[in-house]
Amino acid sequence: MLRALDEDSIKFDYIKDHGSAIVMRHPQYRLHKTLEAVRRNLLKIFPLIGSDFRIHVIRGNEVVVIEDFDQNIMTDLCALIALGNEFAHLAMLVPNSYPKRRSELIVARDAKEMPLAMSDKLGAEHEYTISIKGWIGAYRTTRGRKAEMTDFPDNFISLFANKKLGEFNILPVVGQNKLNEVYVVGQLHVDLFELTELPDMALSNRQGYKSDDPRYVAMLDYVRKELLAEILRQRELYTDLVNTEKKKLKEGLQRENEQKLREQMDNFRNLASQRAAERLSELTGNRDTESLKSIIADSMNENNPGLGLKQLVDSEKKRILISQTFTDKSFADVVYQMLIYNNVPAEDILYTNCDDEVCRVPEGRKVYDYLKEFFVESYSNQKIYVLFITSENSKTSWGAITEVGAAWITQVDHKIFNIHPFRPEHPLDDESQWQTTNRGASPNGDLWMQKLNADIFCQKIEVVCDSLGYSKRSRRQNMDHLGTLVSIRTGT
Repeated sequence: MLRALDEDSIKFDYIKDHGSAIVMRHPQYRLHKTLEAVRRNLLKIFPLIGSDFRIHVIRGNEVVVIEDFDQNIMTDLCALIALGNEFAHLAMLVPNSYPKRRSELIVARDAKEMPLAMSDKLGAEHEYTISIKGWIGAYRTTRGRKAEMTDFPDNFISLFANKKLGEFNILPVVGQNKLNEVYVVGQLHVDLFELTELPDMALSNRQGYKSDDPRYVAMLDYVRKELLAEILRQRELYTDLVNTEKKKLKEGLQRENEQKLREQMDNFRNLASQRAAERLSELTGNRDTESLKSIIADSMNENNPGLGLKQLVDSEKKRILISQTFTDKSFADVVYQMLIYNNVPAEDILYTNCDDEVCRVPEGRKVYDYLKEFFVESYSNQKIYVLFITSENSKTSWGAITEVGAAWITQVDHKIFNIHPFRPEHPLDDESQWQTTNRGASPNGDLWMQKLNADIFCQKIEVVCDSLGYSKRSRRQNMDHLGTLVSIRTGT
């Protein structure tokens, strides 16, 4: 039985004119060890905190004041969709990580309104308008956010009606359990849920809504098909921009290391050949030190020392180029997937039409300027290994022709994966056996190959892995996996 406290024992800190105090003498629920975590959890269920509604949390000598929801949440986001005028100001609080793409990452628009026919409590049908306001966003990162299992989840979409929390999280209902849904957070307000003339749609425990109510069904449908899909696309754009920026930094570092290597090699050659020529001149009495220096320098050019920096420069380069035309993308994808299956990291592959952004030419870079860095000989003598996807389309593709010429001039190693009836020609290595794949009549026709050519396909992938030091799969494993990507036929 609850007993009232004596008035003399009641002390209201921070309350002057009005307010409420909740005193927990002996809480049964274990509170978080830090008030900062308590503050973070309370923010998730009290979104209307502001100048006229503050929460003071006091524990012993510790005090934390919760008074600004917007600043606490919005500054952690990278993408936002605000619905309705009341929430448009939130867009100004999200950090401006990429100013040129801000309009794609941060969106403020009118509330979503949809007509809805429903019967009131008396059974009379009326036309209502369901208005969805609020916001949905995506975190920049989730690292370090959830410190303990007792914390409320950071990824949630809450529902409010008339400023009251109706359901904490509908994300498990509208989501598809995708990995990037961990970044999603939102609070939506649907006042029609609490319209008094309509039937009560709240569950008996007041912690959710009846799943078959037309208002609830319409709201879920909009969030699932439009709102959630849109914020996930914005989060993917942010990821692409971050990766592009990292690539630019990595490329800049690589060029810097290449220049350092060039300078080190030049200094080493000049100094070493000069000193060696002087010593030989003293020993042999030959005063023609310039001739001696030239001989020594030539020998050093033929036997470049393996500087530690050279190893670093080599490690940062792409190692495999899949040369193809967009029309042959379906077959190029098979080659790419077989490389990945054989433990080749996607970061080591340059494939301009790849679905994985890490393999494509970085945003803002010119394709041919980027490719030139891998074909032109430098002090870092690691050359890129080219896998040519050849077909009738190759003859009319300027890019494919250019890559063939560059490969021939720089004498890089290459393998040919050919689509019948095209016949590869010089300067490709047309004297060695190439792999042949067949394609249906249409440009997007099904791919198939005879068992012999399937075996040749796997053999070439394995040889590439051996040449570059990757841990390849067995022939049986590769044949089985290839069979899941294309049709392998035993007949002619």
